[in-house]
Amino acid sequence: MQTFRLHRRSNGRDQLEVPLRGRALLAHPMYNKGTAFSAEERRTFGLEGMLPDRTSSQEVQKKRTYQAIVRKDDAIERYIGLAALQDRNEALFYQLLEEHLDEFLPIVYTPTVGQACKKYSHIFRRGRGLWITPRDKGRVNEILGNAPYEDVRLIVVTDNERILGLGDLGAGGIGIPIGKLALYTVAAGIHPSQCLPISLDVGTDNEELLNDELYVGIRERRLRGEAYDALVEEFVGAVKKRFPKALLQWEDFKKANAFRLLDRYADRLLSFNDDIQGTAAVTLAGVMAGCRIVGQRPAEQRVLILGAGAAGIGIARQLREWLRRDGVAGEDLTRAIAVLDSRGLLIDDGNLSDEYKQEFAWQPEDGQAVGIDPNGARDLETVIRAVKPTVLLGTSGQPGIFTERVIQAMQAGTERPIILPISNPTANTEARPEDLIRWTKGRALVATGSPFDPVEHAGKIHEIAQGNNVYIFPGVGLGALAVQADRITDRLFTVAADALAECISEDDLAAGRLYPPMKGLREITRHIALTVAQACVEDGLAEPAEELEAAVDSLMWKPEYPEYVPA
Repeated sequence: MQTFRLHRRSNGRDQLEVPLRGRALLAHPMYNKGTAFSAEERRTFGLEGMLPDRTSSQEVQKKRTYQAIVRKDDAIERYIGLAALQDRNEALFYQLLEEHLDEFLPIVYTPTVGQACKKYSHIFRRGRGLWITPRDKGRVNEILGNAPYEDVRLIVVTDNERILGLGDLGAGGIGIPIGKLALYTVAAGIHPSQCLPISLDVGTDNEELLNDELYVGIRERRLRGEAYDALVEEFVGAVKKRFPKALLQWEDFKKANAFRLLDRYADRLLSFNDDIQGTAAVTLAGVMAGCRIVGQRPAEQRVLILGAGAAGIGIARQLREWLRRDGVAGEDLTRAIAVLDSRGLLIDDGNLSDEYKQEFAWQPEDGQAVGIDPNGARDLETVIRAVKPTVLLGTSGQPGIFTERVIQAMQAGTERPIILPISNPTANTEARPEDLIRWTKGRALVATGSPFDPVEHAGKIHEIAQGNNVYIFPGVGLGALAVQADRITDRLFTVAADALAECISEDDLAAGRLYPPMKGLREITRHIALTVAQACVEDGLAEPAEELEAAVDSLMWKPEYPEYVPA
């Protein structure tokens, strides 16, 4: 485990203490500058003769590397090319990603990362991060000691059971923490040496993986029950001991474990679950924008959420607080949010097996009040005709379930429906934007969880904004780290949603866009981080700080080559 010694000098230029020379320096992704090493650096660090003669500027390096990546037609090959760049020159990787974010975000994250996780054992080149298996029980702290750097501030961990909408992908799920941490660095500037992706490789129930001779993970059935809980408990304790300043993000755990672990460790470890809380906040911000466009108050909304998993329930919690702020209470609050699972509308009829769904289950009389027989049909179309929602959200992972009949039923109750089919990846979206626009004659306000091309209808171009969690989680993480918060609460995600909504310009709203352009991501993240940091102080989650902006800015690394000095 190394100490990465990067110093910010008074002239604004970073200085890096470099402990390596020669081939070892060129082979280290955090120190390697490739052809950008100057003649003086080549002499100082024993690199003479190891590189072509000409020194390249960062701009030339970016141009050369960009051409090499886009020459590949296949998205997976581009993913492999970008991963290889990250493994040999981190600074150049982040320079390229930041400059071409719109183009490469769908590669390093959804939808391509999902396919990369599925094919992980077949495209494996080099390990990144750490894997912890049941065989490491009793030695987890030792395993964490094998992290490449000691000043870890940010951990993204998954147990690989619910990777996007693709399910159990075993050890290949590590691609999600790797991708999320890359976005943390691009959006929030968290230095790569302070980021650690971790896979709790507790086995897999995916038969295809278990029977694949190339599978790189532990070839056992998935660990469950007390043994699973004991391993996670040891892991959390080891994180607190080894990396006491770190924030941990739970990622892509199956819904029951996701809620249980979030609740169990919320007060013991600086942590949050992006699938539950991040998705909720970014969705809330999109609904806020939709209400601004149609000129309606929160209290005028009726929301239907298809999907009662981690994302759906997380969204419902955030929407409930939003409605409460606008004075909605009692039965009106209950009936303002209808959540459906695979059996239909959640109704407290004694048959709900999942405890986390209980808080959004209607009483039988609530259903009867809007014309739904608790013992009769409560499917999507039936509930829409009864509830007349103004907002329709999809977290079900069921492609095409928002059919034309469903959308026509919804439009019968509202002139300009707000529709967000946010399931990932692209193949799992509940409806394609071009269909939603066509079926509503261009009236629907649409955003999606995966990227889609603009839609032309009746001579008008409808840009389809992506409700990507990258708008939220980097700002929440950066704000909490900047003030060294001791825990993260749901309210921090509410204020993050408010801050994101503030970043949506009047021009965006006039064009029907529910989210701001991705090109402003770093500025958006900084704004959210400042808002979250202030909320941490106000809520007693952190000590008062006079210079919040300085605290946030001090963590925001720019991917530029620093001045090198021998360690």
